[in-house]
Amino acid sequence: MVNETAVREFLLMGFSDARELQILHFVVFLSIYLAALMGNFLLILTVAQNHSLHSPMYFFLANLSLSDVCYISVTVPKSMAISVTNNKRISFSGCVSQIFLVITCAGAELTFLSVMAYDRYVAICHPLQYTVIMNWNACVQMAAASWISSLMNAALHTANTFRLHFCTSNIKQYFCDIRQLFMISCTDTTASVVIMLVETLIVGSFFFVYILASYVFIFSAVFKIPSARARYKAFSTCIPHLTVFSLFLSTSVFSYFRPKSLSSPVVDLLAAVLYTVLPPLLNPIIYSLRNKEMQMAMQKMSKKLFGFHLMI
Repeated sequence: MVNETAVREFLLMGFSDARELQILHFVVFLSIYLAALMGNFLLILTVAQNHSLHSPMYFFLANLSLSDVCYISVTVPKSMAISVTNNKRISFSGCVSQIFLVITCAGAELTFLSVMAYDRYVAICHPLQYTVIMNWNACVQMAAASWISSLMNAALHTANTFRLHFCTSNIKQYFCDIRQLFMISCTDTTASVVIMLVETLIVGSFFFVYILASYVFIFSAVFKIPSARARYKAFSTCIPHLTVFSLFLSTSVFSYFRPKSLSSPVVDLLAAVLYTVLPPLLNPIIYSLRNKEMQMAMQKMSKKLFGFHLMI
């Protein structure tokens, strides 16, 4: 007989049981979290306050930063609290919320990266029609569709996961993760796993092919530009986006599609850190480093808010 007693709370995995390492983990995660919040909120405020950045590209970039803030805030503060209090419990409703919000933010990130690829495609391949195609009504509709579709996708996966019964409350991850919940389920997870894989592969493949195709057309158009300065300017608006997409894709693929031979509790933990912490931390840095207009605007904003220029 399998024990199917209703689980009312879960136990998350800590990074260490040694007090010194717990304090080190707290300090490191706190530093990363504050840096990510400062970088993304500074980017959002810079776009909002600087009229020269009131364009579709920066509007979508601000939405991407908003999803990054949500993304890192769902998992990292709880992990820091575990290190400080040594209390690894998370309520059932808290676990449901984590699953829902992590998938929402990850979905929003992928969707906005795709929308930004379309924006760059229109700007470079159809510059004369750009203001007509990417008008503000269209931009707001695309942003709303991105958030709504991400919420719907998250609701599907959350419902698909929590219709199961669980045998134990021990989750071998530092946040509630769907794969780990499947592993502690008493119920047959075949149907749930198939639904998750099919939906993820279809949606993921669509966005991957869409972004790849967009850049094929973009680079084809850029190489035809006779002016070297104009080519550089076109590349400077595309490279940060392509870098951010590559970072998101590589960390996600390594986390969910690596060989079983590379899977262990420690590797799973570190892989989860890669795709939940690195993109929100590095995205504003990548955009500020590779985009001179954003770099100058963020330096002015940091001077206004904090009294000093950021060393970008």
